[in-house]
Formats: sequence, C-alpha cells, structure tokens
Amino acid sequence: MSLFKSASTVSLLTLVSRITGLVRELLIASTFGASAMTDAFNVAFRIPNLFRRLFAEGAFSQAFVPVLAASKAKNGEAETRLLVDRVATLLTWTLLLTCVLGVAAAPLLVWAMASGLQQARGYEAAVFMTRWMFPYIGFMSLVALSSGVLNTWRRFAVPAATPVLLNLAMIGAAWLGAPWFKAHGIEPVYALGGGVMLGGFLQLAVQVPALRHLGLLPKIGWNWALIQAAWADPATKNIVKLMVPALLGVSVSQISLLINTQIASHLTPGSVSWLTYADRLMEFPTAMLGVAIGVVLMPQLAAAKGAGDAARYSAMLDWGLRIVVLLAVPCAVALLTFARPLVATLYHYGAFSDRDVQQTTTALMGYGAGLLGLVAIKVLAPGFYASQDIKTPVRIAVLVLVITQLLNLALVPYFQHAGLALAIGIGALINALCLLVGLMRRGSYTPAPGWGMFALQVLAASALLAVFLLWAAGSVSWTGLKSLYMQRIGLLALVLFASAAIYFVALRLSGLKLRQLVRR
Repeated sequence: MSLFKSASTVSLLTLVSRITGLVRELLIASTFGASAMTDAFNVAFRIPNLFRRLFAEGAFSQAFVPVLAASKAKNGEAETRLLVDRVATLLTWTLLLTCVLGVAAAPLLVWAMASGLQQARGYEAAVFMTRWMFPYIGFMSLVALSSGVLNTWRRFAVPAATPVLLNLAMIGAAWLGAPWFKAHGIEPVYALGGGVMLGGFLQLAVQVPALRHLGLLPKIGWNWALIQAAWADPATKNIVKLMVPALLGVSVSQISLLINTQIASHLTPGSVSWLTYADRLMEFPTAMLGVAIGVVLMPQLAAAKGAGDAARYSAMLDWGLRIVVLLAVPCAVALLTFARPLVATLYHYGAFSDRDVQQTTTALMGYGAGLLGLVAIKVLAPGFYASQDIKTPVRIAVLVLVITQLLNLALVPYFQHAGLALAIGIGALINALCLLVGLMRRGSYTPAPGWGMFALQVLAASALLAVFLLWAAGSVSWTGLKSLYMQRIGLLALVLFASAAIYFVALRLSGLKLRQLVRR
C-alpha cells in the first residue's frame, strides 16, 4: 500500500473519530454548558491524559516504534515477537504501579493541575473523578503498544478506528447516564467519568483480535524470572534508554499544559472549558492531517534509516511536508476567518450560551494561528525519532516552553484564556521551524525542487478562500439561528463544500497537479 493510500485510510478513519468526537463535545456542551463542574471534569480527564502521554503515544511510542521497526527489518519476525512480549511485560507492571499511586495521590495531582478549582466548588469533584478515571491510562498505554505493533506491520485501520469507541461511550454517558444520575440525586457530570473508563476498556478489547490474527498478541510475564528476562533484553534496555529523553520532551509539553491549565483555573469560571472546546475542534485538522501522516511515516522512515536509504528518507519527509502545507494552510485560514460560525453550529445548543460561543471562538482563533506548526510537528518530529534521536526535539521543546510562558506573560493580561491559546499557537510555529532547520542542517532532509512555486500557489488559493469565508461569516447571523439548527447546519455544510471547491479549483487553475503530488 502506498504512503498516500495508507495515510488516506488513517485520515478517513480519523475523520469518523473526529466527527463522533464533535458529536460528543456538542452533547456535553449542550447538556452541561461551561461551568465549575465541567471545568472539574476537564481537569480530571487531563490528569490521566497527562500520564498517557508518558506511557502511551508520547514517550513510549517515540521510543518503541523505531526499535520495533528496526528489529523487524534486521532480526526477523520471530525475534521481534519476543521483543513485543518482553516490552508488554515491563509496561504492564509499570502501569499497575502507576495506577495505584495515581489513585492515592489524586488530591495532590488536582491541586497541582488546577488549584483555582478550590475557589469554584470543583476541587472535590475533580478529585473524585480523577480517582475513577486514572486507570484509563492503563488501558490506553496498552492500546499504544498494540497500535505500534499493528502500524509496524502496516495494519493501520484498527488503531485509527479505536478512538471512535471512546467517543461512543462518552456520548452514551452524556445522553443516557447523566439523566439517570440526576434522577437518583447524583452529580450528572460524574457519568462522563464512567464513559471514559468504558471507552478505554473497549479500545483495548478491539486490539486483541487484530493482534491474535497476526500471531502478535503479547504474552505477559507474571513471575519474577520473566520480568528479569524482559529487563535484561538489550532491545528493551534500548527502548528505556530512548524513553529517558523522550520523557523529558513529553514532560516539557505537559508542563506547558499544566501551567496553562493552572492559569486558566484562576481566570473566569468556564475558561478551562472554553479552551477544551476549542482544543477539541483543533484536534480535527491536527489529527486528520498531522497524526495520520505521522503514523504512516514513522515506521517507513525507520525502515529507510535502517536500510541506509537516505534519498528515500528525505523524499518521504518532503512529501509529508508538502501534504501538510497543501491542507493545513487553508484549514488555518478557515479557523482565523470562520471560527465563530464553526463554534456556533457545533456547540450553540442547550446550556451553551452566546457568551460561550464568543469565548470559545477567541480561543479557537488563537490555536488556529499556529495550526501549520501544530500539524508540521507531527511530520518533522518523526524525522528525528526514526533515527532514534530524541534528544534534539527535547532541546527544542525546552526552548519553546520558555518562549511560550514568556508569551503567556505578555498575552494573558490582554486576551485572558485566548492568550493561552495564542501562545501555544506561536510556540508550535517556532517548534516546527526549529525542527525543520535541524533536519536540514544534519542533511537528513533536502527540499526537492519546486517549493517556491508550490508555496505561491497555496498562498494565492488560500487568499481567495479567505475572502469568501469572511463574506460568509459576516452575511449570516450564525448565533441567531440557534432555534433553526438544521438550517444552520445546512448553511455550514454548503459553505464548507464551496470553500473546498474554491480552494482546489484555484490550485488547479494555478497549474498545481494534485494527482501527481499525492502519488509522488
């Protein structure tokens, strides 16, 4: 399967995931609005997600996938299956210990994440939900291991589809669980915690048949001798060695998230929720573009590096970056010029007020300013990880953390929660630029000819798109159509369809050969 077809498969399934995710957020927004209790849930959900970044798709995947791909290329499948068993053994025992400690330390974790909740009635609720949801990291970390194995064997569909199950579980919790909790005198938002746990279990469960079909279902060692053997394996030691700088790199981004959540918890009640709703919308383009391409590129880059094929390595990076620019630039234009209609159409129901629309819109525009950087990082960082170089992205991440917090000092007093989003966006652009320069300086990436004309074609088409979207945003009272939700949804679909047509027709008229680009 070609890179484009693989990326298209992941992107299509990610689209389904993000659509169900938007339905989830729409239902949560209309049911609960933006309040101290939704802030408490979002803080509680972020805590296991923070640790998930360490043991799941963050540091662990960055270290595990390149070693796994290199082992498969050099040592064959039998040796690689043994490696999977040993890694699964060590990961499982680490997760059991982490979950026990996390449940016990929930009050301290909530205070460290968002001490301002103590002033907004949400602190005890956040502690309670953190304890219920903390084992979620165990499910998701094992899902990350399974996904790494399946992606290395070029089975992309199951890992890309599994997030849908979390969304469906949380939709059921908000739709059915919350009314039941309320009828029995229980805080309705607690139902969302149950939905998170159910979603984590389902995501892990669907990996099992896919792994068993390939003969790759891990055999976890439950006695001390097997644990010692797993630890003594040179390949597992290499993964742990690579995880150390990766943990630092992920910790840097999580420290930034921690600081931003802490700051937001001391702003107007609802600030954490506004940022969360905007972030959910940002996940749509970042996952469909950056994550989809990055997931496909990582094992292929590692294989090219293992084979010593520098030309193929550079060509894959060049292709990935062109696809990113082609699709991320118009998406960024849409978020900057058409954010309010998007937020209104997707969230403006039930308890979600006009003020919530405005506040979420400003946060979304802040994130949108850095969309190109956020997506490009997903392609550029694997260029280092595939070479088993995690230290360089970590150094860059530390620099960006400092810059982001300096930007917070300058922006938050004027823009409040939107300043936090804008600081992250600007930081992402700086991060992506540093990664790009690093790859070029070390000779890993040499831009192919034609970038200048390609950039002009994309910018010209995007400028035309911006004019159309500004007109569409101002010609309709998007919040005024709250009661006419089907009409508003239809108008949004029409505008988005026309936007895509305008952009791609403009590219075609400028001479860009799209089919040749995607098949390159």
